[in-house]
Amino acid sequence: MTQLAVLPAGEFPRVAHCPAARRAAAPPGPRGGGGRGAGERGSITVELAGLAPALLLILLLVIAAMRVTVAGGRVDSAARDAARAASLTRTPGQASLAAGQSAARSLTSAHVACTRLAVTVDTAGFAAPSGVVGAGGTGGTVGVQISCAVDLADVAIPGVPGSMTMTASYTAPLDPYRAR
Repeated sequence: MTQLAVLPAGEFPRVAHCPAARRAAAPPGPRGGGGRGAGERGSITVELAGLAPALLLILLLVIAAMRVTVAGGRVDSAARDAARAASLTRTPGQASLAAGQSAARSLTSAHVACTRLAVTVDTAGFAAPSGVVGAGGTGGTVGVQISCAVDLADVAIPGVPGSMTMTASYTAPLDPYRAR
C-alpha cells in the first residue's frame, strides 16, 4: 500500500526536472548553497576576457606563418619563371633584362608586394656555343636568384619582424636553338 504525503495548504510538491527545484535540492557547494552562487556570477565573462588576447595572438601568428609560407612558394615560382625567360634569350644582357621583368611580373600577378626586390642572373653558361652539349649531357645553363623582402608590418605581432626576406634560386638549361 502506498502512502501519500499530505502537504499543507498552498504548497506544491517539488518536481526534480524543474531547474529551481534541482538547485534547491543540490547539496551545498564550497560557497554554501547549491548551484551558482552570487560570487560566481559573471565569472565566464572574466575568463573569456582574459583568454581573448591569447586567442587573438595565436590567430595572428597563424596568419603571419601562412603569409610567409605562401610568399616563399610564390618567390620560388617567380625564380623558376625568370630562369625560363632568361634561358630563351640570345645574349647575357637580354637574359638579365628578361629575368628581371619576368620576376617582377610573376610576383605582381601573384599579389606578393616586395619592399625590396633583387634579381641576380648568372649568365656564365652563355659562353658555351649554342647547340653544343657539354660534359654531363647538358649544354649551358642560366641561373637566377631572387630576393624579395615581404612586408609583415600589418600583422603587428610583438616579436615578429616587420619584414622577412625570401630568397629562391633556379637554374634552367639554355635553349639550344637560341641562335637561330
